[in-house]
Amino acid sequence: MVDGVKALQSVAGFVEGPRFYPYLSGRRNLRLLADFDEPSSRSRIEEVLETVELRDRAKDKVGGYSHGMRQRLGIAASLLRQPRLLLLDEPATGLDPAGMRDMRDLVRRLAGDGITILLSSHLMYEVEELCNRVAIIRNGSIVYEGMLRELLATATTGYRLRSREPERARTVCLNQAGIENVSLDGDELRFSADEDAVAALSIALGQARVPITQLVAETASLEDLFLGMTGGDSSDHDREAVAS
Repeated sequence: MVDGVKALQSVAGFVEGPRFYPYLSGRRNLRLLADFDEPSSRSRIEEVLETVELRDRAKDKVGGYSHGMRQRLGIAASLLRQPRLLLLDEPATGLDPAGMRDMRDLVRRLAGDGITILLSSHLMYEVEELCNRVAIIRNGSIVYEGMLRELLATATTGYRLRSREPERARTVCLNQAGIENVSLDGDELRFSADEDAVAALSIALGQARVPITQLVAETASLEDLFLGMTGGDSSDHDREAVAS
């Protein structure tokens, strides 16, 4: 039990919307929270306010803060104890586009400072932009856990190839090992293959002097993968993406 308490001393965070006394200033709220923590926390108040870019508004009452400012104050409160692990549940919920951008920038800066961040979010584009590992949860069970890039690598559904000489390109594709399901629509070819076969095809097209204007992979989005793994349920309560 002692080890568990010690481990939690390096953990901080908040769930969705942090709560503060609206009639007190941002700085005063942090002082009250610091008094519940170790003595050194109070000495870090100005530093964490600077980190979340609230120092200029620290003397203002929290009741006059925007939603984004309250979210950043919540992160400031979490940083008082110098956590090694920061838990953030939907930190961008309810923010306007500018606020979401600022929150993403703040999360990147904190991660750059060496803090491990566990982010829980339903916003798949946010997960793609910020995280390097991801866990997808359905009905309380993890259905995927691993590197985000490895998950996205499984999302390739085929390739599109455009050429000024589509018939010649089609002939090369049909004669190339590993190129399957070739179809031609106008000047665009579609086919399925693994990366090695596509690399060999690009060489073969060059050797045949077939002019290529585009060769791109068609991929499913992280949202598509998420919905596929969670069954596409309409309820948000039993499915979640947790990433770090």
